[in-house]
Amino acid sequence: MYMPPHFNAKDPGVALELMRTHAFASLISTDDDGLPFVSHLPLVAEQEEGGAIVLRGHCAKPNPHWRYLEARPKAVVTFLGPHAYLSPTVYPDLARVPTWNYLAVHCTVAAELITDPTGKDVLLKKLIHEHEPAYAQQWRDLGEEFQQKMLTGIVGFALRVTDLQCKIKLNQHRKESHAAMHDVYRAGSPDEQALGAWMQRLGMVEGASHA
Repeated sequence: MYMPPHFNAKDPGVALELMRTHAFASLISTDDDGLPFVSHLPLVAEQEEGGAIVLRGHCAKPNPHWRYLEARPKAVVTFLGPHAYLSPTVYPDLARVPTWNYLAVHCTVAAELITDPTGKDVLLKKLIHEHEPAYAQQWRDLGEEFQQKMLTGIVGFALRVTDLQCKIKLNQHRKESHAAMHDVYRAGSPDEQALGAWMQRLGMVEGASHA
């Protein structure tokens, strides 16, 4: 993605936090005609020993995306964090225009399919633990026959991140806007409040501590 230097967040820990907090991602690869094919999926980001990041998830078996990944394993995954409009009224002068602030992570990945029942069972239990640990007992109580039926209907995958970009666009280069911008965001929608919190974390407002 377009990445001006002042918006480039190079700390992989920040990218990992965004991927975990905003886990509903877009998985993008090419179909058999060479056109982009997109699936919107929840993905669990894990950091392995050595720092490598793996995204784990699954799709319905009728979804052709897994076949595209099988044929062409290289893909892109995007995560969109909080985002909001920014009015030009935050500037002390009138010669300004509106903009949109946002946080996003783009990952280049190498896909590995998980098609065997044991591997899919391990994957599902990992996802259950991540999203709703209390559901684990209900899943076990459904019985092996039902579980196997459900497992047959999905294809799992591990998406190994080979490169990533993390963009935090918060008008870092326009310091004259920060105080008024923070006041607007702090009193706004949940997304705006989240952007305001990131401004504080990055030390963009006077008196705020750096992360």
